[in-house]
Amino acid sequence: MDLTEWRRRIDQLDARILELLNERARDVLQLAPLKRQNAIPVHAPEREEQVVTSLRSQNDGPLSDEAIGRIFETIMKEMRAVQEADAARNSSR
Repeated sequence: MDLTEWRRRIDQLDARILELLNERARDVLQLAPLKRQNAIPVHAPEREEQVVTSLRSQNDGPLSDEAIGRIFETIMKEMRAVQEADAARNSSR
């Protein structure tokens, strides 16, 4: 493959990643009312550590386990922000 083909392939992968991130965010929004009803906090460090540990155990590289941790910690931080914004919208209604 030449540079243009590699870039096109990477662009397609980025679009898939974006689609999956938005799907994850939609699921977080569906879960949010259940968490509110059961007084479960938005931030659950134990659960987040379980997620990262599980993903690291599935990781076969070339990304390091540390990179996986950083990436998913950022994803989960953004998902918390989605939940918090949703909670703020719902509390103002």
